[in-house]
Amino acid sequence: MENKIRETARKLFSAEYDKLTKHEKHVVHHITERTPISENVIQDYTEKLTFGQRMADKVASFGGSWTFIIVFIIVLAAWVILNSFILIRMGSRSFDPYPYIFLNLVLSMIAAIQAPIIMMSQNRQAHKDRLSAEHDYEVNLKAELEIIALHQKIDSLRQEQWNELIAIQEEHSTLLKQLVDNLKTVKGNNH
Repeated sequence: MENKIRETARKLFSAEYDKLTKHEKHVVHHITERTPISENVIQDYTEKLTFGQRMADKVASFGGSWTFIIVFIIVLAAWVILNSFILIRMGSRSFDPYPYIFLNLVLSMIAAIQAPIIMMSQNRQAHKDRLSAEHDYEVNLKAELEIIALHQKIDSLRQEQWNELIAIQEEHSTLLKQLVDNLKTVKGNNH
């Protein structure tokens, strides 16, 4: 099998197997073994995520949604209304009077926690994109090499057919010549 892989590498890439990139080697193996190269790399990657990574992705997904923005606006509005109007009208002291210093602290803490979580999720997404792009390259390379091989086979078959056609035509020409010569001989003997 090793010799077949090396032969396939020389045939497809005009290079030694050891000089190929890891993606080219991967494609050579799949072509030699006649196995499909397509797979769901994102699903495989996602299945290997830890609990913390999955939670970070969910937090980042929620943090970048309209639901989060709407809920956040409602909470902010409720905070301001509660501290500026309701608690004062009820005669009690508001726990965070204007300029809402405690609210600013809470928002700062949320931003301080949310930012690295979103960055972790973005880094994972970038990694998934790279995996997907590398896999797409391998699939495209294999497809291109298979198409080239098919073209070579078709060209070879067409050349064989042309050679056979020429051989048949030469044989027909020889038979016609013999037939004409025989007719001449028969006519010559009759006169």
